[in-house]
Amino acid sequence: MLTPSWLDGLELGEVESASPLEGGVANKTFRVGTTLGRSVIVKTHDDPPPSLYSLEADGLNALRVPGAFAVPSVLRVGPDFLVLSDLGPESLADQSPDFWRDAGHRLAVQHQQTSDKFGYHHDNYLGLLSQRNPWTTDGHTFFAEHRLLRYLEVPRCYQALPTEDRRRLERLATRLPDLIPEQPPSLLHGDLWHGNLLPSGTTPALIDPAVYYGWPEAELSMLKGCGNIPDDFFTAYQELHPLTEGWQTRLPLLHLREHLAVLAHFGPNPGALTEIHKTLARH
Repeated sequence: MLTPSWLDGLELGEVESASPLEGGVANKTFRVGTTLGRSVIVKTHDDPPPSLYSLEADGLNALRVPGAFAVPSVLRVGPDFLVLSDLGPESLADQSPDFWRDAGHRLAVQHQQTSDKFGYHHDNYLGLLSQRNPWTTDGHTFFAEHRLLRYLEVPRCYQALPTEDRRRLERLATRLPDLIPEQPPSLLHGDLWHGNLLPSGTTPALIDPAVYYGWPEAELSMLKGCGNIPDDFFTAYQELHPLTEGWQTRLPLLHLREHLAVLAHFGPNPGALTEIHKTLARH
């Protein structure tokens, strides 16, 4: 349904059309055309959790790093909607290898932005679930408590996981220092699957962040696990931000967070349950 108040005060004209866009689980998203021939993106939700859109706007602003990705401009934030600049309808499928090399370099620049602690200055959201970001000095503790075990508190995830896999997850959390090397707390998009990586003219762009400072390999694990990203991307990334030997073998372990988040949002998911079981059994 068209909502004229989306564009109040923006001097873009009145809402003329709204075409639904695919992607994401938290919002209804539209490309909105106006009577002045402009185009913007509107995200909305019938009953959003508190501060969903103001926190997303904060995350987008945090990712405005010189030399890193383009991000949409935040035009207006309401309690149940967010208006963003339109980065265009181009598809990743149409991009040349140069696009992926450029994206790898830009993610490396983003990850060169570091903090002295893991976390963020406030909690935010991954999908519609709270993402806990307390400042933490130890990365293994942060990942164990706030990226793995926290999902066992969510009824859908707890009930979907077999008892033995819950126990294995708890044991694995205590062994992270033996399995994951020390990494600096780097600025992460936090939800970086290929659906949140877009062309914007000739510049790769990011949308839908869940920003925090964490392990760079955790970000790469989601890209590798959620899409067919060319090797050129990872080669280019390492030209500016080299990774510790064995990084590829660690990605399935770090990707556990995404599988657990799927269970927490949707309950039993055969694909996620299979991957969780395989990874826990391996470790």
